Amino acid sequence: MRIISRRALREFWQKHPDSEGPLRDWYKITSKAQWNSIADTRRDYPHADSVGACTVFNIAGNKYRLVTAIIYGIKRVYVRNLLTHAEYSRGAWKKDCGAIRKLK
Repeated sequence: MRIISRRALREFWQKHPDSEGPLRDWYKITSKAQWNSIADTRRDYPHADSVGACTVFNIAGNKYRLVTAIIYGIKRVYVRNLLTHAEYSRGAWKKDCGAIRKLK
């Protein structure tokens, strides 16, 4: 899978240093993956959730949430949001997942 963009991950871990290791691990596993569906994604990440057009990953023991848009047909993972659990719970990120649906 091609991940767009690693920069977003790096900027997040600079603000939240404890997320660096888990985000690097996620990047390494995901960039080598050949997912064709959410079922494939869940083989590597059993707790990955589909929310609208997004796939949400728990990072660092559910301390952070990584919101992505995965386009399986072209093997791309777009990083949409990286959030603390509290930010995720507010739900503002969900609007972005609706906009993605229009692009597919």
